[in-house]
Amino acid sequence: MHSYTKAESRERGRLFRKGFRQALADCVDPAIRQQIERIDQAAAARGTQELAALHKVQADARQDLAAAKAVERTSPRADRAAAREARKQAEQRVRLAERAVHKAEQS
Repeated sequence: MHSYTKAESRERGRLFRKGFRQALADCVDPAIRQQIERIDQAAAARGTQELAALHKVQADARQDLAAAKAVERTSPRADRAAAREARKQAEQRVRLAERAVHKAEQS
């Protein structure tokens, strides 16, 4: 996974276009390729960190859901509606976390 900043995206695009023009003229400067690789490596490192953080959020959300289910099952009848609502909110957080992880892994 790569996570480019806006500045990196602009710079990478500019370097790519410059390299493309040089490739048409058959005189590509190797410094351009090195700069693009440096940007890609930084984005890959950032992407790895972000993916690890998303996995942690997902694991925490699943743990919260398990706790909410346990509370719902063990709550007295009077408190069961509030416990059910808390479980539904925990399920929603798990779904959001799973979507974020899936989206990050696909890009």
